[in-house]
Amino acid sequence: MAEEEGAINQNEPLANGEDTLPQVGVISQYVKDFSFENPNSPAVYQWPGQPKIDIQFNIGANQVGEDVHEVVLKIDARAEAEDGQVAFQVELAYAGLFGLRNIPDEQLQPFLLAEAPRILFPFARRILADAVRDGGFPPLMLEPIDFGGLYMSQVQAQTDLATAETGGQA
Repeated sequence: MAEEEGAINQNEPLANGEDTLPQVGVISQYVKDFSFENPNSPAVYQWPGQPKIDIQFNIGANQVGEDVHEVVLKIDARAEAEDGQVAFQVELAYAGLFGLRNIPDEQLQPFLLAEAPRILFPFARRILADAVRDGGFPPLMLEPIDFGGLYMSQVQAQTDLATAETGGQA
């Protein structure tokens, strides 16, 4: 069987020790910032009914060194009674350091804003659930999130906005 011209045979060393294959690795994961507030305790434990829970997500990424990027998954959860009193509020910034080498520019942002948060989410989810449980409430179990789908819809929205601003001219 003949090899395609230009294809890399992974069993042979690269010329001159050249390392051009894409590489991704998780260097570390950590809690960057965390806050749990239970401002109406102990009365909150006797409130009737279930609180309304609002959850907000934000993802940030920045380069912190050569081939090293930090991705921060920020989750804000707030539970309020019908009268607007706060049952609890949790703010978590969970971060990861990712080593990225030889990643094409067009694939860097999708990794940092879709795949990296997918890797971090289960750990952040557990921290959030434990904190709410430790605050005296039932654990807050977040449903899995399709970060890839969210990223793609955000890209599409930006494309639509740019098209609208240029009057349909691409």
